[in-house]
Amino acid sequence: MNLTKKRWIILIASCFINLCIGSIYAWSVFATPMAEYLNGINGTVFTAGTLAIVFTVTNSVGPITMITGGRINDKFGPKKVILVGGLIFGIGMILAGFSKSLPMLILSYGIILGLGVGMVYGCTISNSVKFFPDKRGLVGGVTTAAYGFSSVIIPPIANSITANFGITTAFKSIGIVFLIVVCGASFFIDKCPDGFVPEGWTPPATSGNALAKKDKDWKEMLSSPIFYVMITLLTCGAFYGLMCTSMASALAQNMIGMTPATAAIAVSVLALFNTAGRIVAGYISDKIGRINTLSTAFAISMVGLFCLSTSGQGDVTKFYIGISIIGVCFGAFMGVFPGFTVDQFGPKNNSVNYGIMFIGFAFAGYIGPTVMKNVYAADGDYRRAFIIGVVMAVVGLALTFVYRFLNNKEMAKNSVKKAS
Repeated sequence: MNLTKKRWIILIASCFINLCIGSIYAWSVFATPMAEYLNGINGTVFTAGTLAIVFTVTNSVGPITMITGGRINDKFGPKKVILVGGLIFGIGMILAGFSKSLPMLILSYGIILGLGVGMVYGCTISNSVKFFPDKRGLVGGVTTAAYGFSSVIIPPIANSITANFGITTAFKSIGIVFLIVVCGASFFIDKCPDGFVPEGWTPPATSGNALAKKDKDWKEMLSSPIFYVMITLLTCGAFYGLMCTSMASALAQNMIGMTPATAAIAVSVLALFNTAGRIVAGYISDKIGRINTLSTAFAISMVGLFCLSTSGQGDVTKFYIGISIIGVCFGAFMGVFPGFTVDQFGPKNNSVNYGIMFIGFAFAGYIGPTVMKNVYAADGDYRRAFIIGVVMAVVGLALTFVYRFLNNKEMAKNSVKKAS
């Protein structure tokens, strides 16, 4: 089978893999029963909030293996990296089921599982985007959407297993199944050859086009002012998204007065719009450009944040409008940035380059929820956090113009070099 046809099989396998590792965003389902389990055997007084450190560690260590695993991927291909990462991920999940203390849970689910996720996630996305130079935005959106969609389908499965067999069995059984799926799917993944062009597609004219830009390694990328604008753009775009997704159930209950059951529906709605935003924005960015898509997302996100900041008890409709908009706009950044990074710095070293770029997301994953938590602790409501989110969106929107200026300047410089 030629690679133009086989790339679709590789894409499907990558989506199944991301569906498994995206289960880290179902942590809120595991947190409360795990806290109760640890309290029962140790006499502690842990809550889901106490165990939030586990999820923070999981997100924080991911970029480490995205970068190191990405370097191996760029040189030798993704199959072995995903296989090893899948083993690490599955073992971390299984060991979480044997945890009898918070330090053990941090080691297993936080560090081991988090390192496995970083290895796998970076490879599946970077490799898939390389195989589709004709659809970079769409494929970046689809692969990240599979990752995000896991937070929709895994919670009911995990809840059912926990209710019937206990939280430790849920960790162990899900870990075993996901280990098998990820490692098995890795054998369907091939490395994209350098300069791959799918049959029937003619690359756009190279004059001034992003696709014609020279492949840059991580050192060259870090020496470019555009990189710092882009990573700050990602942090601004992910800030309000992670701020809201980390506290979606609490927002619904404390702001609007929803019951835990209806708040769970709100969480699912947010996850669905987040998933849809990744695919739709990725597709649109192939048509109108990455930076135009991101500018639009920043502008629209302000409307969603305004709706949330003015929502109060009983304002169900306004609340749903707000979280739906935030979900779509947050998803836009996750769907567009893989292709955006390739466009700017080339496909050859993208696994490492995107891993470094992803540090911006990890940073947002820390500051977003922290701001939300601290504002609520100080004010007794979330209103000021949404205002901070609007400020971040305004900063991000301004940076899109800075990006255009620097990008045009770089293009003009390259044109002069070619002419001479």
